[in-house]
Amino acid sequence: MNGDFSEEVLAHMDRARQALAAARSLCGAGLFDDAASRAYYAAFHGASAALMARGLTFRKHGALIGAVHRQLIHGGVVPAETGKWLTWLFELRSVGDYAEIIHVNEQQALLALTRAQQLVETFEGLLRDA
Repeated sequence: MNGDFSEEVLAHMDRARQALAAARSLCGAGLFDDAASRAYYAAFHGASAALMARGLTFRKHGALIGAVHRQLIHGGVVPAETGKWLTWLFELRSVGDYAEIIHVNEQQALLALTRAQQLVETFEGLLRDA
């Protein structure tokens, strides 16, 4: 892990865990749009931590997702599903946060929570191995 960013890396992982906990609570309360948003942010912060540990930081969601593909998937560090799930979570978050007519349903929110948990665990594993 790059020592210059170690405190920030840990802060991103803490935020990832907090977002997962929030997503679980929101899903349990039937707030599926909000649960999907928090699930995405859990994965986002996990990915941010994994990339920051490699000395890479990004300000835009698309840039971060692209870097996951370039640096982690194409580099053989994580499976291709990682990128598919992260992209799907980003798209689902957009539905939950911005769509006016369609909403995230319970099944989608539960799947988002499962995928986010898997992604956070994947990114945590990269940090342990670093």
